[in-house]
Formats: sequence, C-alpha cells, structure tokens
Amino acid sequence: MQQLTRGQRLGLAQAAPGGMVEAGLAAHGLALDFACFALGADGKLVDERYMSFFNQPLTPCGGVRAAPVGPDRDGFLFELARLPAAVERVVIAASVDGGGTMAQLQSGVLRLVAGGAEFARFDFSGRDFVAEQAVMLGEFYRRDGGWRFMAVGQGFNGGLAALVRHFGAEVAQPSTPQPPTPQPQPAPAAEAPRVHLEKRIEQAAPQLVNLVKSAGVSLAKVGLDKHRAKVCLVLDISGSMGTLYRKGLVQRFAERILALGCRFDDDGEIDVFLFGREVHRGAPMGLSNWRDYVHRTIARHPLEGDTRYGAAMEAVRRHYFPDAGGGERKAPLRADMPVYVMFVTDGTTSDKPLTERQLRWASREPIFWQFMGIGRGKKSKSRLLANFADSDFPFLEKLDELDGRLVDNAGFFAVASPDEHPDTDLYDLLMAEYPDWVRKAKQAGMLV
Repeated sequence: MQQLTRGQRLGLAQAAPGGMVEAGLAAHGLALDFACFALGADGKLVDERYMSFFNQPLTPCGGVRAAPVGPDRDGFLFELARLPAAVERVVIAASVDGGGTMAQLQSGVLRLVAGGAEFARFDFSGRDFVAEQAVMLGEFYRRDGGWRFMAVGQGFNGGLAALVRHFGAEVAQPSTPQPPTPQPQPAPAAEAPRVHLEKRIEQAAPQLVNLVKSAGVSLAKVGLDKHRAKVCLVLDISGSMGTLYRKGLVQRFAERILALGCRFDDDGEIDVFLFGREVHRGAPMGLSNWRDYVHRTIARHPLEGDTRYGAAMEAVRRHYFPDAGGGERKAPLRADMPVYVMFVTDGTTSDKPLTERQLRWASREPIFWQFMGIGRGKKSKSRLLANFADSDFPFLEKLDELDGRLVDNAGFFAVASPDEHPDTDLYDLLMAEYPDWVRKAKQAGMLV
C-alpha cells in the first residue's frame, strides 16, 4: 500500500486494470460532504449530470457512482473506461457541511481500492488549511492512453457552491440550506415520467423492452399496474453459487428483476445487496450499467464462505429504514412507497434465530420479502422437484409461515434454475403473495 503526499502521482495500469477503482472517503472532527466532477479539457463539467454526489449519485454513462466503499460510508465507484472521451479529468472534492472551516478537521483520508484491496491512500487534516471551506482532494486524469491519479489537497474558499461554479455548473437556490444541486435537465413537459422511462428503455436497453412488457402484464392481472414500489435484489454469493454466476444465469435473472423495477418505479434502477459471510451493498443496477452488471459486481465482491440471511436482512432494513438501525420495531412504520425485496439463495443460513427476528421486526415496516430458493423445494412449481420427499429449504418454508408477525410479509418458492420459468410465469410467481401483503399493509397503516 502506497502512502501519497500532496502532488504525488500514481499510475493505475497495474493496480486497477481496466480503470475499475474505488475511492473510500472518511473525515473526523468535522462533517464533510463529498462530490465528484467529470471535467473536459477546459476544466469545466462536460455536463451538469456529471457532478456526482448523494443526491445525484450516478453519471449518465455509469462511469462514476457515489456509494459506500468498504468501511467508509462515503466514497465513489469508478469505471473509468465508461467515461466519454470528452472527460479529461475526474476531481474528488470535499466541503464543510454547515458552519466551520477545513482548519477544524482532525483527520481525513482518501483510500484507493481495487479488487477489494487498498493500494494507496492520501491523508489530510486541518493543519493543511486555514479558512477554506472546500478542498480538492485528488483527481484522475488521462495520460498516454491510460489513467493516472494525483493527490491534490488544494483548499478552496467559498465552499461547495463556489467550487460548483468554478467548474461551470449552475447552483440551485433552495429555501432552506442544502448542499448545492446542479439544475436538472427537465424532460419535455408533455411527457409523463412513465412515458419518459419507456423511451429511455427503448434507447438505452432495447433488450429489456419485452421483459418490462411481460412484467406489466402480470401486474395488471393482480390490479397493480399503477402500483409504485422500490425494488431491491439480494443475491447469495456463497461459493456454491459459482456455477450459476459463471453461466450468466444470475445476470439474466437480475435483468428480469430490473425490468420489474422499471414497472414499479420510474427511476429505472434497483438496489442490490450481496451476502455470504459478510454483507455488501452493490452499486444500483440501472439502464446505464445493466450490461454485464453481475460480472463486474462479483469482480468487486468475490464469492465467499457461509450464508447469513439475517445479516443481509438487517443491512437492507438499515438502508431503507435507518431510524431502527436494523433492530426491533415495536410500532408500524408508515411510508408513501413500499419496498419489494427479491431474495435469492441456494442454501440454508447459519443465523436462523437472527433471520426469524428480522422477519418479525420487519413485519411492522413497509417491506415485502420474496424468497427464491435454487434447488429442491416443496413449494417448487416443478412437479418433479415438488415430488421429492426432502427439501433443500425447510427453513425458508418454515419462515414463510412464521408466527409472531404483524402481517404476513414474506413469500417463498423454489426453482431448479434461475431460468426455469418463462418470463410471464416468473412474474406471476413474484406476484403470488405480494398483492395480499399490500392490502394488509394498508389496513395496518403502513402504506399511504
């Protein structure tokens, strides 16, 4: 691991081949907001959509995404090869969140990570600054057909708003203090969000058009064609799943869930979590990065030992409902939009008591868990598999009938392979129990 100092440069060809690199960010003693700017040869944003931060996490090309990196709550995931040729530099910056100056910062770090291993870091602290309210921490830049990184550490007066203007973007003027937001590019007034999304799918992912239509048919059958929900895909990355990943079966299944997400929500993407021994939050899968998404994600988070449903469920709950911290919830939580979780595994879990507690606690939250087991199961739609006396998923079958819940918030079925069912049949399976949960969740006051 290389310790970088101000102005030091580093080639990425060996450490991060293909330009797949992550930047983890942390600060102590002062609250900081982080942003990333993709700049052209003139030093200006190539497009205002190429400023990445918590409220606009993904660039249109999918080359930069704001997301946690390992233990760091803040960070960016880079696929530099996906950036347009017009992008010459990618600057990572930080600004003070609220009052204060960078001189009050106790310590901070920018960590460069590739393949799960840290290969370089740049430390910074308040000793490096005086009255600055923002700092350009580092930048990736093109050189001789490849990418390099430079540790910058240059303070900037005026905070993030001044930095945004410096890079050529307009700053929104909200009524209450918020991090500055580049003005969005509005869709034509005559287009409703749904129509606009359908056009985006046709342009960015024409291969998904038929899947989206099939999902729509199944939703219409159960009266949910106007229903809106967030969609989350949770994937088992234990070693036994290896063949399914290598054959591309998980990728194709993920595309089908993305299509469901496009029917449920007009943002065109789904959240993704991975679990084995540990739990990892992947970059959202969307219209800009769906091709080969699973392969790239597994390259970042290789298969690992153990299988822990409960830990994964806790991480998902903490993400969507942070007020409970993944713990017990005693009163129903109300929300405008529910969460539909597609939970995929090929084996049993090592944390059964925690899993049961998580499902009971989650029954008071607007979240539905659809479990799919890959193997033999008594709830398989395959007659051959259903006739087996033994099931690979007795715990999931028990979980589907678990007592002590406010409402029945889970469904389960088994398949021999992720591609066992045609698209229409799969979407019908995914809607077998969800509509009843929606009705009961409304009665319990969890859905507006």
